[in-house]
Amino acid sequence: MKKQGMTAICYEEIKGMVLHHLSSTGFLPFVTNQYAVLPGFCDVHVHFREPGFSYKETIASGSRAAARGGYTAVCTMPNLKPVPDAAESLDEQLTLIERDAVIDVYPYGAITKGQLGKELSDMEKISARVCAFSDDGRGVQNDGMMRQAMEKAKTLGKLLVAHCEDNSLLHGGYIHDGAYAAAHGHRGICSASEYKQVERDLALVKETGCAYHVCHISTKETVELVRHAKAEGLDVTCETAPHYLVLCEDDLQEDGRFKMNPPLRTRADRDALLQGITDGTIDMIATDHAPHSAEEKAKGLSGSPFGIVGLETAFPILYTELVRKGVITLEKLSALLSDNPRRRFGIPTGEDFTVFEIETPYTVDPADFLSMGKSTPFTGWQVYGRCVLTSHNGKTVYSLD
Repeated sequence: MKKQGMTAICYEEIKGMVLHHLSSTGFLPFVTNQYAVLPGFCDVHVHFREPGFSYKETIASGSRAAARGGYTAVCTMPNLKPVPDAAESLDEQLTLIERDAVIDVYPYGAITKGQLGKELSDMEKISARVCAFSDDGRGVQNDGMMRQAMEKAKTLGKLLVAHCEDNSLLHGGYIHDGAYAAAHGHRGICSASEYKQVERDLALVKETGCAYHVCHISTKETVELVRHAKAEGLDVTCETAPHYLVLCEDDLQEDGRFKMNPPLRTRADRDALLQGITDGTIDMIATDHAPHSAEEKAKGLSGSPFGIVGLETAFPILYTELVRKGVITLEKLSALLSDNPRRRFGIPTGEDFTVFEIETPYTVDPADFLSMGKSTPFTGWQVYGRCVLTSHNGKTVYSLD
């Protein structure tokens, strides 16, 4: 095998090994020479911005970026224009997916019409064509509305996926309400704005029996709430993102590429998240890939929109910082990126696989990204784990050659 790519013969050799492992072991990741072969990843939390915001990202560019990151399935959030809250608006998105996606793209349906939190979407009419329901980008503020949504989701047999954020506790904040915000004169977002709404939702899950998933958790309190809910036997799962596992408020810079929602929190929060992935409280890692234009992200911490890209850096960052440093195994990382999200969201693996060269370090350079978004806090990081091949449904959807 070559260091920077793979010949067609090598591809066939790797494919043969993958199929052998599929039949004999159910497919565990394995390492051969300097290459790691893993099942195709599944990201249950991405923003491909189309329809409505194609200057930020498109189905075509987003799915190609995903393939370059080792992903063969993604779930796209509903903060689009139009919002997929009815059959007609969902059709518009599905048409683009059918035309342009190079991997499997599963849309979310909105929980409420227009994501406004006032009236349930046409959940029943779109249920069969969406992966789950979410108002991601906005927390459902009204308790009664969230209860109705959970009851409806349960009757439809669908997962309800919550962006947890209590608007009454935000007070115009845009980074964590901690030491960095105080030292640099920024308005902060308190941890309670996340975990208080998680606490409310878990009480409603206990009441309704809904299957429930929490998006992008970032606080130690949320980890403990989910851990307790699981111990009680509630049908609850959660995700966190790579940046919350390897960064904290100590790493903040006066740059829009460090601004995301929820924000980077304290070292103690990061440590609790790491404990959560090692003990199984946190079920999966999703990127919350959220591209914006360069002009939008050039306005610093206060003026930039929330969101960073993550599909093309997730595996190398996690492999370098967690696997190589002995925090988790490669098998555990594979479960967090593929097995667990697919199982929870009912997304098949098939024979999809991805291959990473893991012995040669390289530097993260956003200019190399296939995503239209280039804003990442990992610019300049030296990492291990360069994707050289991704195969989906028997076809090569990304190759370094």
